[in-house]
Amino acid sequence: MTALAAAIAMLAGVGVGIGIGIATAKAAESVGRQPEAFGRIFPLFLLGAALAEAVAIYSFVIAFMLITKI
Repeated sequence: MTALAAAIAMLAGVGVGIGIGIATAKAAESVGRQPEAFGRIFPLFLLGAALAEAVAIYSFVIAFMLITKI
């Protein structure tokens, strides 16, 4: 049962991967349309990607804790 709970916790990784992919595509599209806005777009993209990765790391930690039963 804990293995199932850990697998469900790791499903957040799928969402994070999709989210970062979409964000990267939109950032690249935005820079392609307005290259002069790169300085404003790139930091916002990095912030969003970092926050999304934090969710993935938290889900990994929860899954690891469930597997090792800490």
